[in-house]
Amino acid sequence: MITIEPVAVSGAPLARRNPVAKLAAALVFSFTLVATLDPVAPALAIAVELAVLPLFGIRYRLLARRAWPLLASAAGILVTLVLFAADRSGRVLLDAGPVLVTSGVLVTALGLVLRLLAVALPGVIVFATTDPTDLADALIQNTKAPARFAIGALAAFRLVPLLGQEWQMISMARRARGVDAGRNPLAKLRLFVSTAFALLVGAIRRATRLAVAMDARGFDAGTPRTVARRQCFSIADGLLIVAAAVLAGAALTVSVLLGTFRPLIG
Repeated sequence: MITIEPVAVSGAPLARRNPVAKLAAALVFSFTLVATLDPVAPALAIAVELAVLPLFGIRYRLLARRAWPLLASAAGILVTLVLFAADRSGRVLLDAGPVLVTSGVLVTALGLVLRLLAVALPGVIVFATTDPTDLADALIQNTKAPARFAIGALAAFRLVPLLGQEWQMISMARRARGVDAGRNPLAKLRLFVSTAFALLVGAIRRATRLAVAMDARGFDAGTPRTVARRQCFSIADGLLIVAAAVLAGAALTVSVLLGTFRPLIG
């Protein structure tokens, strides 16, 4: 059975909050940090996010396992910016022939990478602690989102694990036909691109069939639909959003007080 289930410890105080409240808190906390380019504010935000993990019932090892693609992307961005950035202002830290690393480049790259992690981690935490069905029900009840959009999002979450299974099936089928890249990196790249294209075509076909099936069942009609699970938005859920805004504002305030604040615009 293809499912995506929450991985938080049951009974964690923040994991029990309304899915819409958790999603709104993550958006508020993340987008507030987009206002600055310095590394101090996102570093403080990451420290706050890691500190509240036990309240969501998530173990640090589990978060590292789920977020490793994000960490790998951040490391790649850091190396690329340090080596190939056009701006080389600041004090020279390393001068090794074509490789020139300055303090300005390092601060800019570090700020971008930390901001990427600070913006993405709340989303990882929310979706690791939220059941997709509860999220769809909360979107319909608490935000009055169209049922077609909410149920479509639910179906997308449920079908995500199928992509990994299909990738494995396509690869096995090609190996059975003798299509193998061996140790040739160019052949591996071509094979990767063709497999990704086949997976994309299959996903589009499945999405088309799903959309037709949903329309046939009246999801595009204006008739109100009932939901099986009641999702209540309580005072504690509102306080979670307020706390996220306060913590994000505190991180920006510390950055301003330390003199490291670099606005995105201006």
